[in-house]
Amino acid sequence: MKIIAIGRNYAEHIKELQNERPDEPVVFMKPDTALLKDNAPFYHPDFSSDIHHEVEILLKINKEGKNIDPQFAHKYYDEIGIGIDFTARDLQQKCKTKGLPWEIAKAFNGSAPVSAFVPKGGYNLTDLNFSLTINGETRQQGNTRMMLFPFDYLVAYVSKYFTLKTGDIIFTGTPQGVGPVKIGDRLEAFIEDQKLLEFEVK
Repeated sequence: MKIIAIGRNYAEHIKELQNERPDEPVVFMKPDTALLKDNAPFYHPDFSSDIHHEVEILLKINKEGKNIDPQFAHKYYDEIGIGIDFTARDLQQKCKTKGLPWEIAKAFNGSAPVSAFVPKGGYNLTDLNFSLTINGETRQQGNTRMMLFPFDYLVAYVSKYFTLKTGDIIFTGTPQGVGPVKIGDRLEAFIEDQKLLEFEVK
C-alpha cells in the first residue's frame, strides 16, 4: 500500500503558511513506514524541534484504478477515516529555502497516524465536519465544503500519475490551525461528533 497526500487544499491554511494558492492539487507521498495505527503513541523525533499537527480526512481505495474519470471516482473508495499528517516544519522550511524536496519533513517514521475506517454512506461528504483537540482543547476545525479540490477530483487527478491499488490511503488536506505538538500531548480527532483517533505524543 501507499500513502498519497494532498497539500494546500484549504484556502485558510494556505494563508496561515503564506503559501501560493495552487492551480492543481499539490501531491506528495509517504512510505508505509510512516503509518501509525491502532492509536499507537507517536514518538517525537529528535531531529526536529517543530513537529506540527495537520488533521485530515482520509479516503481508503477499494479497487485498482488508473486514469479514473471524475464521474466514476466515487466508486473507488467506500470508507473514510481521519489522520494526522505530522510535519517537521523546521526541516521543511530549510528544504524549501534551498529548493529541495521535503520528504524528510513529511515522510518520516510514524508521521501518518490513521484511524479505523468507517463506511462513507452515513455521511454527507461535501459538507463534512472534522476536528482535532489537543489535551481537550480544539485546535483545528474543518469542513469539506471548504476544500479547493473535492474528494472525487483528487482520486481522478492522482490516478493520472499513480495507479491506485486496494488499501491505498489518500490524505485530502488540512484546514487552518496547524501548530506544534510536544511530548505529553494527547491528540483526539473527530469526524462530526465521532471520535475515531486518540493517541499520545511520547
